[in-house]
Amino acid sequence: MTIEIVKLTLGPVQTNCYIVADTGADDAIVIDPVDNAPLILKTVEQRGWRVREIVATHAHFDHIMASAELKDATGAPFRLHRADEPLRQAMPQQVRQLIGIDVPPAAEPDSFLVEGDHVTAGTIDLAVLFTPGHSPGHVSFVLTSEQTVFCGDVLFAGSIGRTDLPGGGYETLMESITTRLLPLGDGYAVLPGHMQNTTIGHERATNPYLIDYLRARRD
Repeated sequence: MTIEIVKLTLGPVQTNCYIVADTGADDAIVIDPVDNAPLILKTVEQRGWRVREIVATHAHFDHIMASAELKDATGAPFRLHRADEPLRQAMPQQVRQLIGIDVPPAAEPDSFLVEGDHVTAGTIDLAVLFTPGHSPGHVSFVLTSEQTVFCGDVLFAGSIGRTDLPGGGYETLMESITTRLLPLGDGYAVLPGHMQNTTIGHERATNPYLIDYLRARRD
């Protein structure tokens, strides 16, 4: 089994799209179809991969703008958590208000993700963790075979996701980080929705938001 992960940083706010491939079976899963569907498709086609699943960590506009075009081109199902369905439906309005352009609606979901689900293609097995706080239906995807978690906008290198957007909440976000992500173990790679990769161990030891929160809980 050989798993390859390709990271594309795309769109108006530099959001990370991940393509996870089983290079033996040439099957792939796209996590967060950010923007620029032609580039995502070209990246996949150049490697001879077939997109079998399209999933979103959450439905803020910068994570799903390419979902409809990518789904139409590949025939792959699109999935996200049901609690983010209002955000998905409002995506064109989000984009118009925030960056002043018109975009087509996001892809209709083929099914909704819940905690404990597994999204699979070839030997790829992504376990779904429910990690709300940045959005009501935010999920993270755990690739146990590679000790990697794709955590969207929950945890960043030296920072955490915003909680001031509709449906966000600081306590909920910190609960998601401390009860869902940190227990994965310090060796896990953290592949976030923005900026550079990090590890659980590095964030546990150095992230000022986590350090302050965990200290306050002990006091």
